[in-house]
Amino acid sequence: MTLLPSSDAAYLRQKGILYDEVVEGPNKAVILRSYGLPAAHFDCSRADILILLPAGYPDVAPDMFYVLPWVKLVNVNRYPNKADQPFPFNGQTWQRWSRHNNEWRPGKDGIWTMLKRIDTALLVAAA
Repeated sequence: MTLLPSSDAAYLRQKGILYDEVVEGPNKAVILRSYGLPAAHFDCSRADILILLPAGYPDVAPDMFYVLPWVKLVNVNRYPNKADQPFPFNGQTWQRWSRHNNEWRPGKDGIWTMLKRIDTALLVAAA
């Protein structure tokens, strides 16, 4: 089963990011395995990242992302802002990071854009 466009899959392979493509009911998703988190800011250094792929992807933007295991900020021992709600998917309960995307460019953006958004959200939460 292939959910990602070939350019997305090639990008992930080039960056050495392991991933699974998963379908659960009406949801299609990619799970980035053991994704590196900003050093010393979270209570773990790597986590799986779930990205739901909306109908029409890549012309339609993914919205939020989800993390497993749940992560807390080390310096305050709490969940980051807007990252404290559960989301059940694929038999697990993920940590929802409510970060919305209003700047997606159909025909130009892809998984690389979503990864930049995730990296930025992680860095901002850690600051």
